[in-house]
Amino acid sequence: MTRIGVLSDTHGLLDKRVLVHFQDVDEIWHAGDIGSFELLQTLRQFKPTRAVFGNMDSGDVRYSLSEFYRFKVEDVNVLMTHIGGYPGHYNPWLIPMFRKEPPDLFVCGHSHILKVQYDSQFKMLTMNPGAAGKQGWQPCQTLLRFAIDGHEIKDLEVIELERL
Repeated sequence: MTRIGVLSDTHGLLDKRVLVHFQDVDEIWHAGDIGSFELLQTLRQFKPTRAVFGNMDSGDVRYSLSEFYRFKVEDVNVLMTHIGGYPGHYNPWLIPMFRKEPPDLFVCGHSHILKVQYDSQFKMLTMNPGAAGKQGWQPCQTLLRFAIDGHEIKDLEVIELERL
């Protein structure tokens, strides 16, 4: 079993409470708008980290990461990007990818809106962890934590951090 912590839209702020909530995960996934290469390095030093760049990322972050990241954890095929959308409202450039080879799990950020939803058309679970940073209008910072066990995605937890 592999335990995963997912965040997005930190915009340069890594709240120390994130590290507390991700203490027991095996991997961290960051779905873009990281904000600084130093923040990415801090995550990488803390836990193995997979990440994509977001539309607000520049410099070293953008040059060291991809816009799309396909990978496999145990028996789950994952596709991660920053600007993705959700079932019925995907960004148009994703549809050909989903038709050709839909992932089991699609992870994106950008909207600052936490949403986990099953897409029956493409038979995949979609996750957007919301925003872990303080930039934007959201009333709290949000993260996701879950486990992958073989082909099963389970034990999903929503973590809300009060904005300080």
